[in-house]
Amino acid sequence: MAHGRLFQFAFVVATAFFAAIANATVNPVSLDRVLVVVNDEAITQWDMSEARRILLSQMKASNVTPPSTDVLDKQVLERLIVQRAVLQYAKETGIRVDDTTVERTILRVAEENKLSPEEFRKVLEREGIPYANYREDLRKQLIIQRVREREVDSKVNVSDAEVDNYLATIASQAGGEDEYQLSHVYISVPEQASPDAVEASRKRAEQALADIKSGKDFAQVAAAYSAAPDAPSGGDLGWRTRARLPSVFADLVQKMKPGQVSDVLRSASGFHIVKLINERSRNTPTVVDQTHARHILVKVNEQVSEADAKVKIDRLRDRLVAGASFEDIARANSEDASSAKGGDLGWLSPGDTVPDFEHAMDKLAVNEISQPIRTPFGWHLIQVLERRKQDVTVERRREQARQAIRQRKSDEQFEEFVRQLRDRTYVEYKNDDR
Repeated sequence: MAHGRLFQFAFVVATAFFAAIANATVNPVSLDRVLVVVNDEAITQWDMSEARRILLSQMKASNVTPPSTDVLDKQVLERLIVQRAVLQYAKETGIRVDDTTVERTILRVAEENKLSPEEFRKVLEREGIPYANYREDLRKQLIIQRVREREVDSKVNVSDAEVDNYLATIASQAGGEDEYQLSHVYISVPEQASPDAVEASRKRAEQALADIKSGKDFAQVAAAYSAAPDAPSGGDLGWRTRARLPSVFADLVQKMKPGQVSDVLRSASGFHIVKLINERSRNTPTVVDQTHARHILVKVNEQVSEADAKVKIDRLRDRLVAGASFEDIARANSEDASSAKGGDLGWLSPGDTVPDFEHAMDKLAVNEISQPIRTPFGWHLIQVLERRKQDVTVERRREQARQAIRQRKSDEQFEEFVRQLRDRTYVEYKNDDR
């Protein structure tokens, strides 16, 4: 089994934060002592000890050498504060995740790791992660993901002009569109920080760069200095197109060579150091298997329970099997924009829909109506109308460009959202450790 994805779900909060708590045997030392009050909630010594243990496990899995104990503790505490602030914001604004959604997500993680639910539980036990704690940890990840979707992703727009400009820039460059494998160090600067605070952050970034230039491993320096959520994995940003690069170093990376490290860079949110690990070209034709499909969607939300939605989708399928028009049923009942077109989704390429939908669709024969399919959006009935092979190079490049620009905007705006939320959160330290 590939443990990477399992570790990701066990130890990392939704693309953005430090994962929380799993039971373990710890030293009997004042575990109920309050370290920090975040608004009206306490972070205790037990919280801190458990979070530290989880972070060290994650670093070990990523082959990253941990920083010194005092540096690690400061990182752990700050991430706990930020996570607590976001979860409080979610609660105050009515965002919640029910038990059914959590269980379904766990089942999907198990399936992606080719495990039965029972085998998945045993793997968690071997890793020292009690199922109940993993379950609640995952709920927190899903809540934070919903905060991001509502507060940032739903508000991010990418215009055709932005896509055109991006593609024109790519076309003017030799070698077509490239992807860059990067690592980075991020030193944050609080909003409305004093000149002294800005200077302190700048000196910290310069010290990190000095350590790198003296021969220290970049991943180790990132783990010790970076305030980014990817610090435990050595600041790994993975493979990104230029459009998905933070604006502060998008132009610079194109001029760098693999292995090269940048100088300290300044952005509105702080200071950055970036290392180019590798690069590769994406300038190749794309021929894919496309499916022309239509669907009916019944959503599950605060007004419609899981059970009621399932009953409704079952009844709709019975009507279709009895000979009712799919188009008419979709127009009257489907709860998304495709209802106006009788549920017609047009031609779909791999990756255009969520995995649960795509897997079910791929198994259908032409004109076959699926059994009810559950996805994060709700319950679906799917019918495949046609299939074909299609050169989608032009369309795919436009869509990839649009998604890359959208992701970059989302990353930057969510980082800013979290920074502002942290700045206005009341934090009271109960000891001298910060």
